[in-house]
Amino acid sequence: MRTVKLLALFIISVCQFNANAQSTSKEMAALISDQFSFASNQYKVLNKNVPADSMPKTYNAKTGRVESSNTKWWCSGFFPGSLLYIYEHTNDNGVLEIAKQRLSILEKEKHYTGNHDLGFMMYCSFGNAYRLFKKEEDHRTIDTAAASLTTRFRPEIASIQSWNKNKNFNCPVIIDNMMNLELLHWVSDNGGDQKFKEIALTHANTTIKNHYRPNYSAYHVIDYDLETKQVIAKKNWQGNADSSSWSRGQSWGLYGFTMMYRFAKDKRYLDQARNIASYLLNHPNMPSDKIPYWDYDAPGIPNALRDASAASIMASALLELAQYTKGSEKKNYIETARLIIVKLASDEYRAKLGDNGGFLIKHGVGHLLGNSEIDAPLTYGDYYFLEAMHRYKEWVL
Repeated sequence: MRTVKLLALFIISVCQFNANAQSTSKEMAALISDQFSFASNQYKVLNKNVPADSMPKTYNAKTGRVESSNTKWWCSGFFPGSLLYIYEHTNDNGVLEIAKQRLSILEKEKHYTGNHDLGFMMYCSFGNAYRLFKKEEDHRTIDTAAASLTTRFRPEIASIQSWNKNKNFNCPVIIDNMMNLELLHWVSDNGGDQKFKEIALTHANTTIKNHYRPNYSAYHVIDYDLETKQVIAKKNWQGNADSSSWSRGQSWGLYGFTMMYRFAKDKRYLDQARNIASYLLNHPNMPSDKIPYWDYDAPGIPNALRDASAASIMASALLELAQYTKGSEKKNYIETARLIIVKLASDEYRAKLGDNGGFLIKHGVGHLLGNSEIDAPLTYGDYYFLEAMHRYKEWVL
């Protein structure tokens, strides 16, 4: 009799679990559908607020104006990339036409060699365009952009130089650069020069060696001397201090090494990503809603500013990392990403139609110490929020 009762309780608990899972799936499917529908209308507002020859950058609440940039700005690919995600989930041809117009002004930057950001600029935009429409001209644009990026590879330090030499740095390499390796690896795997992949692998290996502390937090900037081939400084630029963990930088690293495992299937990259995830998700200063402070060591916690962009990048990265893990670890990554998506979609973080200059997500932090883009919308915050929802729909629902 006792065995029968235990079996009955087990069956009931399984049924309840399945019912709860189905309920969550339905709620998330509805939420994601609503968010993309909203984004379709909101980004038409944003488009009207930005000159036809420029890209949106942020919204200044004090002036009530959208700030835009030229197409050489490192964020120039996020607007067309976001539009393409929105089109993919809404089939709104008006959104597609806007995306095509913005891609047309960006295409020339495939030749840009002024910094390392060709991946952000050209893969988030033309990479999505090629994924959706398979046009050879888009493939050629991506190929050319990869070749342009490789001009910044410095064999002396086994890394891609991020910024040019300036008054602050000699030969800086920043953690953000992990994100641009996707462009190189993809081109090599899709008919391009194999040296692009080798550069990506070399850069990733150097990043593990020099950017990461024993606890798997990352410095923002590693400065090199090209003559001696040595690290001369490990510094901060956008975080709180040289010893602190700038939140968006940690998310870039998590995303970058997860992506590198996708391409290379090298367990070192998977282990690195899992260790970074553990550092972030178990950090004593990680808020319960998983929207990080702008720096995990920011002064004034718990009253410090949050960075919604760091959260959206992390959510997207965790959903991919979940594809390469199992059991409770996989479930934890998916549930954390779900919590972030739900929070960012709430009234606290998502703008109302017509507000926020046309951007989706509020409360990002660009460069607090530089007094730039503080508690403001950021194009990459929107982009990775949309990508996280896209991935949740594709991989979880």
